[in-house]
Amino acid sequence: MKSTLETLSPTRVRLDVNVPYAEMGQYVDAAYKRVAATVNIPGFRKGKVPNSMIDQRVGRQAVIDEAISSAIQDFYVAAARENDVLVVGRPTVDAIDFVDNEKLDFSVEVNVRPDVTLPDFSKITITVDNVEVSDADIDEQIDELRARFGTLHTVERAAKTGDFVTVDLTARIDGAEVDGGKANDISYEVGSNKMIDNLDEALVDMSAGDTKVFTTQLVGQKDDEKGDVEIKLKVVKERELPALDDSFAKLASEFDTVAELRADFTERLSRVKKMEQGAQARDLLVEKLLADLDIPVPDDIVLDEVNEHLEGEGRMEDAEHRAEVDGQVRASIKSDFLFDSIVKAEDVQVNEIELTEYLIRMSQRYGMGPEQFAQELQKAGQISQVVAEVTRAKALASVLARISVVDKSGNKVELEALRPAEPAEVKAADEAVASDAE
Repeated sequence: MKSTLETLSPTRVRLDVNVPYAEMGQYVDAAYKRVAATVNIPGFRKGKVPNSMIDQRVGRQAVIDEAISSAIQDFYVAAARENDVLVVGRPTVDAIDFVDNEKLDFSVEVNVRPDVTLPDFSKITITVDNVEVSDADIDEQIDELRARFGTLHTVERAAKTGDFVTVDLTARIDGAEVDGGKANDISYEVGSNKMIDNLDEALVDMSAGDTKVFTTQLVGQKDDEKGDVEIKLKVVKERELPALDDSFAKLASEFDTVAELRADFTERLSRVKKMEQGAQARDLLVEKLLADLDIPVPDDIVLDEVNEHLEGEGRMEDAEHRAEVDGQVRASIKSDFLFDSIVKAEDVQVNEIELTEYLIRMSQRYGMGPEQFAQELQKAGQISQVVAEVTRAKALASVLARISVVDKSGNKVELEALRPAEPAEVKAADEAVASDAE
């Protein structure tokens, strides 16, 4: 097989492929076997019909068409690999020339990832926020710890943010109760925003025994379909926090004094904020690269994705929303092309150990065993997506190590010092992926 490449645009190429008949033999033989298994000819068992008889009854051209159909895909893939093109989407076959017992020539056009000229990363400087841990930050952490040891007491007053209430809820649409829309004796923290939109606002200033109805978007209903929710407030409880003294420090931590506890929180928050510097540096670098680099995207792929999105929403004629989705799709594809260009330039590969480490970490976040998590990914057809995600994270970590990062005060930020103690490649991927999940 021989192939030539013609660049039609930065995102589209034409491959002309020439296949000698000798390389077509296996496809023709396989086509004869497939046809023989489907035809009924008296005197012959299925699958045992001679090729000459198939030619008489079905026609050799039908066999050749079957062989060409299966051969083109294999030879096209080989040609793409031979010319080192990264294909995007499905190819279009626009010319086929077959001469029996001589050759198969065909041409395809296909979208490809564009060549992206990456900058010299060692000359890039990114400025991130300073690491600042305020007394308010420490107080917030201390109060959260005290809340874990707090006690609830019933109070005879109107509910306010931070209180715990017991309520009955009934959801209705046009006066009719929604199937499964009734729940009794629900315990809820006012202001937590963890249940139904507008519930927190409705609960404020309600007292035990009060009933109120408010309108909201119900879970599982259409975006434009609102419902009414009736609240019956039964109990209001206030959380009483323990006194902040050395006795509490001993009860709630490994430290003997509040001063030691605050110092520990200061150190922990400083570490977290330094890790946030690394995530911010990564995000700002990607933002800069996307803004500075000319990365073309295939218009036909954008159009297909936009149409699919709008069709699913039933908004094909919404011009304003189309423009919005178009921008989002272009930005997403552009980002993919950027990351893949970095992967290629850095020649990044991930190994089984790195993938296993990633799966273990992610399975823990989802409260699943690693094997079960891997099985779920496989069922959903997302294994290749995971490999790409880890590969991209590793490649991005590689270039982050070469840029200069300073805080707003001009101090140099050493990203290497922020990495946890684990194998180099794995921890690079972990930092990038973990902050995404957060």
